[in-house]
Amino acid sequence: MAEMPRNIIFTIADSLRYDSVYENSVRMPYVENNSISFSEGRSAGCWTLPATASMFTGLMPHEHGATSQTRAIHKHLPTLAEKMKAAGYNTYQVTANVATTHIFGLHRGFDEVRRIWQLVDSKFNSLQKFLVLMGKPRLRAKLFSKDLLMQRMSEDLETAKTWLQFTYADIFDQARKIIAENEARGEKCFIFLNLMETHFPYHVAPTFKTSTPGLFSKFQEVYSLFHMINQTFLKQGSSPINDNMVPVIKNRQALAWSLLAPEVDSFCKEMHEGTGNLVVFGSDHGEAFGEDDWVYHFSNVTDGGNKVPMFWMDNNGGASKVINTPVSMRHIYNSFLKVVGQDAEGPSIIHDPENSNPVMSSYWYNNKGKTLPKYKYNQLCMVVDDHRYLLRNDAWHKAPFANTGIEPRFDRLGKNINPIEELNLEGLQRKQYLKIINDYKDFSSKIKF
Repeated sequence: MAEMPRNIIFTIADSLRYDSVYENSVRMPYVENNSISFSEGRSAGCWTLPATASMFTGLMPHEHGATSQTRAIHKHLPTLAEKMKAAGYNTYQVTANVATTHIFGLHRGFDEVRRIWQLVDSKFNSLQKFLVLMGKPRLRAKLFSKDLLMQRMSEDLETAKTWLQFTYADIFDQARKIIAENEARGEKCFIFLNLMETHFPYHVAPTFKTSTPGLFSKFQEVYSLFHMINQTFLKQGSSPINDNMVPVIKNRQALAWSLLAPEVDSFCKEMHEGTGNLVVFGSDHGEAFGEDDWVYHFSNVTDGGNKVPMFWMDNNGGASKVINTPVSMRHIYNSFLKVVGQDAEGPSIIHDPENSNPVMSSYWYNNKGKTLPKYKYNQLCMVVDDHRYLLRNDAWHKAPFANTGIEPRFDRLGKNINPIEELNLEGLQRKQYLKIINDYKDFSSKIKF
């Protein structure tokens, strides 16, 4: 019988796209040569809250409740951290993203949540901070509030540190300290780490900077980032971001990954090699950089927004391999439970990936009440064989996988065509898809438009 992990270190690079990892010349030699990886892994959600909640519960967003419209995980659901505690692990979260904390209930089960913005000094200047504060609607409101003028900074504003500067080294140091503290007591731990370097605005330097030369290009880049974070196209019906700037923004994430990748590889090697630790590294969700007319990650179910890298470095060793079966990253929950001897209802991406049917869903983003009616729809997307099947506004659409290059667009299927029937799905797979679709429809019907 395989031994249980000594410690478990689960690291997520927030928003990191699959192609940012695999189409980049900067690789992770240790991770790639010592892991099980996935070529067709999909997140269940398209932004941090639903995607992380799915990994923490093993459920779809409409099941756990943490979506763009319903903003908190259901209190009765057992979380991954709670399951790890039951298995005898002390549990810790070290995060650079406020979305993974108590605000939405994702802190539940952790003995301690270390918010990295509370533990590091600011390394950026006042102008950089002003740009970020002005860029996000919620923070703009605080910028001109009485509280801010009186220097009573909220935690929300303090999180700007993680938007403006590298914090990965500080997070890795916290993980080392936690392991050392537990080992000194003869105890084992489960640690969840969230890194923000690959999240908007995509850290291309130790503190915020533009990636293009020339004053006008720099202005365009900042202007584009402003409209990206504000989802302006949902209010205007078209994007104010010039076509030539979309690849610039997309390349920001690739640049951020090129800086982060060697550090992640070194940290994973340190945590894994000869330690008896289980080390997992991946992404919670991706981004949409123009795919299917979406920019940024709210409300889309594109491959760019959902296809994610994931690497599982087993505590018992074993040769590296690639799993090419399409899997849902919500089932990493079951994978963790099985290796620590906890009961797991449902498939594991490690132990029976062929039973992990990837389905993604998204729920329309309100955008301060200004979202246009034509964007007020929810979406569900199934991956079956080598195609994606999208349910939007009660109509089904179809598109191939996006392996390289431009992502194929969804084409609407004929009236009354149901892919469940067209694909001749049978047995357990048919039953699972039908349940997800029906539950999604029921959940969506309760969301006010």
